[in-house]
Amino acid sequence: MIKTKWRKLSGAIIFGSAVALSGCGGGSGSSATPTTPTTPTTPTVPDPVTLTPQREGQSVARMWNESLLYAIRNDFARPTVHARNLHHVSSAMYDAWSLFNNNNAYLFGSSVAGFECAAQDFSVPEDVLPLQEEAISYAAYTLIKYRFRFSPGVGFIYADIDRLMEELGYDASLESTDYSDGSAAALGNAIANCYIEYGLQDGANESGFYENLYYQPVNPPLVLDSETVGNANIVDVNRWQPLVIEGFIDQAGNRTEDAPDFLSPEWGNVTPFALTDDNKTTYTRDGFEYHVYHDPGIPPLLGTDSSAEFQWGFALVSLWSSHLTDSDEVMWDISPNSIGNISEFPDSFADYPEFYQTLPGGDASVGYEVNPVTQQPYAEQIVPRGDYTRVLAEFWADGPDSETPPGHWYVIMNTVNDHELLEKRWRGEGEVLDNLQWDIKSYFVLGGTMHDAAIAAWSNKGWYDYVRPVSAIRAMADLGQSSEPELASYDANGIPLIPGYIELIESGDPLAGDADEHVGKVKLYAWKGPDYIDDPTQDKAGVDWIRAENWWPYQRPTFVTPPFAGYVSGHSTYSRAAAELLTTITGSAYFPGGMSGFEVPANDFLVFERGPSMPLTLQWATYRDAADQCSLSRIWGGIHPPADDLPGRKIGEQVGAQSVVFAESFFSE
Repeated sequence: MIKTKWRKLSGAIIFGSAVALSGCGGGSGSSATPTTPTTPTTPTVPDPVTLTPQREGQSVARMWNESLLYAIRNDFARPTVHARNLHHVSSAMYDAWSLFNNNNAYLFGSSVAGFECAAQDFSVPEDVLPLQEEAISYAAYTLIKYRFRFSPGVGFIYADIDRLMEELGYDASLESTDYSDGSAAALGNAIANCYIEYGLQDGANESGFYENLYYQPVNPPLVLDSETVGNANIVDVNRWQPLVIEGFIDQAGNRTEDAPDFLSPEWGNVTPFALTDDNKTTYTRDGFEYHVYHDPGIPPLLGTDSSAEFQWGFALVSLWSSHLTDSDEVMWDISPNSIGNISEFPDSFADYPEFYQTLPGGDASVGYEVNPVTQQPYAEQIVPRGDYTRVLAEFWADGPDSETPPGHWYVIMNTVNDHELLEKRWRGEGEVLDNLQWDIKSYFVLGGTMHDAAIAAWSNKGWYDYVRPVSAIRAMADLGQSSEPELASYDANGIPLIPGYIELIESGDPLAGDADEHVGKVKLYAWKGPDYIDDPTQDKAGVDWIRAENWWPYQRPTFVTPPFAGYVSGHSTYSRAAAELLTTITGSAYFPGGMSGFEVPANDFLVFERGPSMPLTLQWATYRDAADQCSLSRIWGGIHPPADDLPGRKIGEQVGAQSVVFAESFFSE
């Protein structure tokens, strides 16, 4: 066994061998007594050390990542909280692995934002793999058990992690943190305890169950049921509005009867991974400081100089709702032959109509001539537009039993890591890394990236407090139309008319009412809503003219819209950040083989209505293409206008690049 000791370097721990010096003498110069030559003896040769081979199949880090994702699926739908959990658990596993290598730990034995986690000397054998796996397992087990102890699915979570400990041959009841005798289990527990203590002071208010300390909504709740129409009680149409939904079920399938609070509006106060003060702008409202990272500036606001951009954006959400049917005979090629390969984003809201295809839907994609791996053209995949758009909205929505958006990108990364064509060379260069090292490093980087993406996106959400489409569209429709002063229901702050998509109800219209009571109101050609679905396995609502005051996002009637502000889109931020990370660490913009995808069976995928009408495969040539598709899905789903989307993509781009460089500063091999 080689005795090693901790030594500090730039605030992090590395290992240094305690090697006895020889040939330097013990006295001073000529006064030393010469030694008498002796007959050389044959040195004793130590027994060779048999190193434990890397395990076949999934690494221990991957096993614990799967258990963490399972825990998230059985918890409340809290993307910010779970981005933090993914960051902390991944970093704890990284620390447990790094202490046996020439790598700097992130938190253990180091200092993060003024929080110090002390460590002590530790003996490292030549055969480190068994101890690495043991320390990783106890660190992950202890931290997951602590973080999910109040989850609604705690029984399932505990059963899963206990099963994995038993499968790996570890005693789950061992709680010691004294690793002075070389116990890797105790070391893992000590690492987990560091993260537990760190998490109690990092600004997330974990001890207060992540509840808000200062934020209060300015608008009274919008009641969404079959009886209530419009949005007459909204006070400020530019600000977020809570929703009251009978039998509300969050994105993880948990039921509550109350209007959910805004999730994490103060998340800009949480200690980030790689974000710095240079990325931060601080504002004050109601005596509370809001720290905003990568501030994109004010979104379009109704009743201001940017009213036109506001009205166009939310009208586009309504218009794209008309695409949610497979009966309009519009067929699209959804392969990389036609979709993907966006070269740049517009810089101003005024330029957005040139990027988004307002009437047909979609964006500035131009597709690819050939697959760069096979050097063959991508095969076309022609499907109904309405199948594609509905599947897109459902796939990326992260509904019940979801691992939330940050966890979704771990699933995508794991799929990439499993691909037989992926060469696990960091940044596509150097030696091939073993599965454990690749998983540990990639999880560490992705966790930090998702955590910073959450902080950046929600810091903007909390400060700008921006309205969601269901509130904005109904509120503008209550005011009337903003296009023709000589027509009925004119209001400069109303919704713009678009022939064939947004019009006024006239006498004789089926929507006019028995006594023409609805004449002059705004009508939309849009998805008809959940009231037209009795049996989700057989029914589909379809698209038709509806009164705008009844407009509904393409969502479940028990959910409707996530309980937090729109600007900026969390999905866009998370996805673009992850795409930048994967592009960097794999050394290629493309998925292994030049394409990845998700197969969708006919009439057995959509959750709240029947569909799609035919089997299809969501396909992406590059990681950025997948992220861009995720962003568009939120517009078709009625969750975000374009103003929420592109700023989120741009922030994610910066977060992803910044996080990778920072994470790599801990790697020394």
